[in-house]
Amino acid sequence: MKQTVLAAAAVLAVSSLALTGCEKQTKAPFEQGVCFQVATNKDGTLRFNPVARNVPQMEECAATLEGVRIRFVRMGQSNSLGMVGAYQGSFIFLEKEGIYVGQTYEGPRFMSLVRTGDGRLAVPGAIRREPSQ
Repeated sequence: MKQTVLAAAAVLAVSSLALTGCEKQTKAPFEQGVCFQVATNKDGTLRFNPVARNVPQMEECAATLEGVRIRFVRMGQSNSLGMVGAYQGSFIFLEKEGIYVGQTYEGPRFMSLVRTGDGRLAVPGAIRREPSQ
């Protein structure tokens, strides 16, 4: 009985690893210093549009994409919609809470910058509020 349970557990572990390997993993292009805006085509594929070149770091690419997003909002696009960008092999996700970074389009995302009360972007933990008395 114990061997049957162990064998079943081993089969489940191997099959879950095999399924994880089959998941779609869309990777961003790695072009040194190029900041991309990512658009979704009608067929679901991604299109990478260069927005800026010679960008020295990811935070500057995120700020450039935020500027593009604000210009789109001024032209009438919904403010609640996010935007996706890419920089040197990483995806940048502009959301209403802040900016997230991920290694793949479908994978986990990690907080990079947060929005302050007035909508600006800051490093998490940089803004401290005084305790109210």
